[in-house]
Amino acid sequence: MRFKIIPIIITLVFFTIFTIFFKGLKNSNIYTPNIDLEKKIPSLVFKSFDTDVEIISENIFNKNKFYLMNIWASWCIPCREEHEFLMKLKASGKIDLIGFNYKDNNDNAKKFIDELGNPYDKIFTDRDGTSSINWGAYGVPESFLIYKNKIIKRYIGPINSKNLTEIENIIK
Repeated sequence: MRFKIIPIIITLVFFTIFTIFFKGLKNSNIYTPNIDLEKKIPSLVFKSFDTDVEIISENIFNKNKFYLMNIWASWCIPCREEHEFLMKLKASGKIDLIGFNYKDNNDNAKKFIDELGNPYDKIFTDRDGTSSINWGAYGVPESFLIYKNKIIKRYIGPINSKNLTEIENIIK
């Protein structure tokens, strides 16, 4: 009798452990911030990409216009993937694109723009990454839809066709 109970107990323990781990795999522990909250743009000093002239972030944005601020880098593979969608947004003429070059070599960034085209109306640089972090970015690429000096939508990761359609519907 004792020899029959031990395999049953071992089987039950194994099944219990397996069930706990299996359920744990189904629950995502990845923190995703609330990306739809409207918040005022932070007041930061940015440097122009070409001239290193400093400008305060609040002076970049006109209150009655839509902007998409895109944080990108030449070394970022997903930035290459999203570039075609940024070019389509630029072609629509309904939104200004602000490029924010993140922790990048200036020469490499210029080659990136020369190779793929320039969708940006203005480009600023963040050589050490602190301005992007202070802006609230988590990484590259990341984009912020801005209207009336407020961030109205955040896109973590590369802009894709679904995001493009959503942005086009918002800016109509």
